[in-house]
Amino acid sequence: MAVKNLGDFTALEPFFHIIGQGLDGLVDGDHFFEWFTDDVVTEYVVTVPDYPRKVEGLEALAELYRGYGDTMTAESADGLAVHHDRETSVVVLEYVVHGRAVATGRPYDNHFVSVITIRDRKITHWRDYLDPLAVFDAIGAAVPVRRAETGTGS
Repeated sequence: MAVKNLGDFTALEPFFHIIGQGLDGLVDGDHFFEWFTDDVVTEYVVTVPDYPRKVEGLEALAELYRGYGDTMTAESADGLAVHHDRETSVVVLEYVVHGRAVATGRPYDNHFVSVITIRDRKITHWRDYLDPLAVFDAIGAAVPVRRAETGTGS
């Protein structure tokens, strides 16, 4: 499946670029969405409320990212560290994405860890961890707080 209208994803270009650097020589294709199998599974382990925890398939992943520019615009990415286990075909990327929240104009600086499984030079599984507080700060949202339930012992 080819993702159409790649121009819809320009707000993510710095993210795509740093991932490309981290996976250089390990995956086939010229664009981020060409690096995945059609049935890729993407998991967001540490994320923000109302964001999906699991996305199945390349088409669903592209649709999730298509609206990114409505909320955030990535301006740069750096801090890349690559950890590659050749025996398991797992690559762990650590990186930072810098940008701005569209609605507030506030800076967005988020640290990520992406655990990526590659088979036959395509990404089959992606597990992502990010700093949700960086998102809340950029969009000007209150941080949701859960109070621990306590028993009274009565």
